[in-house]
Amino acid sequence: MEQGFPELLDMRAFSIALDDAFTQVVVAYGETLEWLFLPVLRMLLWMERALQWLPWWAVLLGLTGLAWIASRRLGVTLAVAALTFGIGLIGVWEQAMATIALMLVATLLAVLIGLPVGIAMSRSNRMQATALPILDIMQTMPIFVYLIPFVMLFGPGKIPALLATIVFAIPPVIRLTNLGIRQVDPEIIEATRAFGASPRQVLFSAQIPLALPAILAGINQTTMMALSMVVIASMIGAGGLGYQVLQGIQRLEISKGLLAGLGIVFLAIIFDRIAQSYGRRMQKSLKLEG
Repeated sequence: MEQGFPELLDMRAFSIALDDAFTQVVVAYGETLEWLFLPVLRMLLWMERALQWLPWWAVLLGLTGLAWIASRRLGVTLAVAALTFGIGLIGVWEQAMATIALMLVATLLAVLIGLPVGIAMSRSNRMQATALPILDIMQTMPIFVYLIPFVMLFGPGKIPALLATIVFAIPPVIRLTNLGIRQVDPEIIEATRAFGASPRQVLFSAQIPLALPAILAGINQTTMMALSMVVIASMIGAGGLGYQVLQGIQRLEISKGLLAGLGIVFLAIIFDRIAQSYGRRMQKSLKLEG
């Protein structure tokens, strides 16, 4: 007879207590949390409708212009234009606009939260020691685990999908902001302080500008991770290209899943090229200034 691991803890009682406690939180604060996140939902819906309302050529020109401003390279600009045109060519334009809206809002909120946290980590070794294990858990925990509490609180829809995307995508911008600021040459910081700069002036005039390539790399990774969530987020009502992939799985339609998957790949390449090109330009300009 096989012997299992001895039951040292009553995990069944713990599970029941945890489920009951979270159910009470949902009953007590569910409506309040829905009301608090209503502006975020409105912003997401507004952006989605705006992108879908814009003529296709306006979006194409916008992304192409952004690629030129970021890279100042004809090859990157033409590639972004071709990929954007390809999204419409394969028939997933409307779904792609919904996906872009979710990705942009999730990335924006992740950056607004992650940058201050990363800066705070860079200024406190104790906070870094506390935050790093939490970030490790956030990055390694299966994303489906995040969906359970968010769906319990808000029900299926765009808000739980957005929150799960933020939790999954935020660690890179926090880590690389912290790392970039910590790697700034101490001699430069000392020289800035010698001229009478306050800690805030040192941060904004020396540390953040010099750490900008690392910060932009973190934002780029956060954007890519947010985009990688679209299929999973579609399971709880996010819509967009992820829902097309999900339908392809449910109906065993290879063509639907393939075309939606190509649309996701095109979006990933577009935003990755724009972000990487801008990061390289910033790094070159900083080296020239140095």
